[in-house]
Amino acid sequence: MRRLGISVYPQHSSLQEMQRYIQLAHDNGFDRIFTCLMSLSNEKEKQKLQQINKFAKELGFDISADIAPSVFQELGLTFKDIGYLKEHYHLAALRLDMGFSGQEEAFMSLDTCDLKVELNISNGTKYVENILSYQPNKNNIIGCHNFYPRAYTGLSRKHFLATSEIYKSNHIRTAAMISSQHAKFGPWEETLHGLPTLEEHRHLPITVQAKDLWNTGMIDDLIIGNMFASEEELKALGRLNRHKLALKIEPVAELSHLEREILFNGPHFNRGDVSDYVIRSTQSRVKYKNGEFKPHNVQPLMPGDVTIDNNLDVRYKGELQIVLKEMPNSGSTNIVARVVEKERFLLQQIQPWQSFSFIAD
Repeated sequence: MRRLGISVYPQHSSLQEMQRYIQLAHDNGFDRIFTCLMSLSNEKEKQKLQQINKFAKELGFDISADIAPSVFQELGLTFKDIGYLKEHYHLAALRLDMGFSGQEEAFMSLDTCDLKVELNISNGTKYVENILSYQPNKNNIIGCHNFYPRAYTGLSRKHFLATSEIYKSNHIRTAAMISSQHAKFGPWEETLHGLPTLEEHRHLPITVQAKDLWNTGMIDDLIIGNMFASEEELKALGRLNRHKLALKIEPVAELSHLEREILFNGPHFNRGDVSDYVIRSTQSRVKYKNGEFKPHNVQPLMPGDVTIDNNLDVRYKGELQIVLKEMPNSGSTNIVARVVEKERFLLQQIQPWQSFSFIAD
């Protein structure tokens, strides 16, 4: 099951406000929390985090806390003391922003306290392979990408995919960070440019970020890196299909009843014999071969147009396509909708045989 999470940073808000935020997230299908032990500066903040985490755990959240070897030292602890951290902060996982040598992580995964060890996927080293060579309990090894508060420092798509693939190929659960366009707090200070994993996501709507990351097939869980996401964002994420790409479209006014039925109720998947020019969903052409498709909106075709062939093409009438490249229109193709501009890049990520659906903007 793919999961959704939020982040909480006790130094930036009251206990009551964070509890309201956690409850709202819970009500919208979230069940993971990320927090940071490294950014806590005093005992009062640590006690507040204990209270927050206890409240969240009682609601069913799994809580992961960022830590580094230096924090263990500051607390007078070693990697052998993770059971104390689990109980003290009500944790399900410790995320190692900076890790140990590999053997320590393996020992931590085997500890009787059964705490998960969350590794930093973004580094792009042989770190996880090294840990696996020490024969850890793989059930207790998970991974999560970094987030990047400074503009233009987030991961490239190429690096993101390459580093994620290492974890997926080893059957390790993965997570990545998405960024609220309304939140302003991170672990240390106010964040002006969000907290995404991928740089290209920094100014995109949060649902588009989520669709993109899940659509890569490389990420299991998504965590909002900054605090507080808006209620609208939480609700929109909670409504997302976590396993099938749902493209947001703007239907044309002239849409017929049959065209609407095909758009919103028909099963859609990209044919395996892919084209550079269109994504083809052909089942409607079979199901509605006797249907009536009067010509309308037969302008030249532009990227992002969603089309259904009309009566002028007897063989292909009823076939739905999504346009990838500009093309002429012979008059046999009705433009029935357009993919919203901020989601058009997702069209390039749709794979052969991949299923997808449409939702109205």
